[in-house]
Amino acid sequence: MTTAETAERILAAVDAAFDEQVTFTKELINCPSTRTDETGVQDLMYRSMESRGLQMDRWEIDSAELRDHPGYGPSTVSYDGMVNVVGSYHPTTDNGRSLILNGHVDVVPTGPEETWSRGPWEAPIIDGWLYGRGSGDMKAGLAANLFALDAIRAAGLAPTAPIHVQSVPEEECTGNGSLTTLLRGYTADAVLIPEPEENMLVRANVGVLWFKVRVSGQPTHPREMGEGFNAIDAAYTVMGELRKLEDLWNSEKSSHRYFEDLEHPINFNFGGIRGGDWPSSVPAWCEIDVRAAIYPGVSADDAWKQVEDCLHAIDLPITARKTGFYAEGYVLEEGSEAEETLAAAHKASFGAELQSFTTPGYLDGRVFTLYGGIPSLVYGPVSEAIHGFDERVELESVRKITKAIALFIADWCGVEER
Repeated sequence: MTTAETAERILAAVDAAFDEQVTFTKELINCPSTRTDETGVQDLMYRSMESRGLQMDRWEIDSAELRDHPGYGPSTVSYDGMVNVVGSYHPTTDNGRSLILNGHVDVVPTGPEETWSRGPWEAPIIDGWLYGRGSGDMKAGLAANLFALDAIRAAGLAPTAPIHVQSVPEEECTGNGSLTTLLRGYTADAVLIPEPEENMLVRANVGVLWFKVRVSGQPTHPREMGEGFNAIDAAYTVMGELRKLEDLWNSEKSSHRYFEDLEHPINFNFGGIRGGDWPSSVPAWCEIDVRAAIYPGVSADDAWKQVEDCLHAIDLPITARKTGFYAEGYVLEEGSEAEETLAAAHKASFGAELQSFTTPGYLDGRVFTLYGGIPSLVYGPVSEAIHGFDERVELESVRKITKAIALFIADWCGVEER
């Protein structure tokens, strides 16, 4: 257990470097990192870890082993040049509990940039909030991992267990980045992922399926519209039937622990629709991109079969294929030593008890819990408008989260005087 004097040294070290931490977070935001465009930010993360003396590993994430894994999300893009970056700390004295500090560099598209109050990559600070795409989700967390580890060493201490700092892509679409770290052999006694979680710990989260539905039509000239079949019109029928499946799954929430009190835990999002070739032709095709949530304990295969059964029951020419997430949800069981250690660190930083909650969103914690048997602590700062316009993260929350992570490292891994 960290002494009060040691804890004060660590907390003071976080404060002393916080301006530098904010500057580095701004650098990360300044580096656009939408899907397949993560190379620049991964280079920045690599240089930052290497300069700290960590043992570096960088590799392309694609592999036959990945594609054969049950947790693999089918990809629709090339993984050529798409890399994971891991920096490992190896202790002189190894008598503590090992740790993975994980975070993702990929961000979602900005949408129309003119709708942002400022450019999405500018990273201004306004009234204590740091703005920009990825500021909350989750570049502030990536920086917090590094600077929490820095604070331990700046306080004159050395962790007494291995620590692997992971910077991964593909969290926003498949989870394959984190899955590849596990397949490469990175494991530990606990994982901490500082996603933007309102200063709380995630108790449970949904799994997610991504798929594309294609409706085929019969093209004709609009003057003979009755003789054609409009695939775009028919797509609304498909969406209506999928909404019925969504309603059915939501009606079953009382059977799923931790989801009973959520108003609408299962969400089907129609995230894209495209169809037709010409304004004066009845459209011959229409495609809908769908994101569907599933409860923990429901297998991706079972959920996919229910989706297919729903679509097959519609008397329309329809095909469907998986296009990304094929991910099952997970629950962080209460009472683990990792959670107790984090709760103590949180209280020391925030002066309040650690709260937990259930989220209807996807998290990479499922990779480590389901396939590595590792407790995953998803815990991070207050944010607003993630995936929206003017995404932002509260800097005072980031400071306190960084302090909590640093104290957690000290207690979980153990420390000794350098």
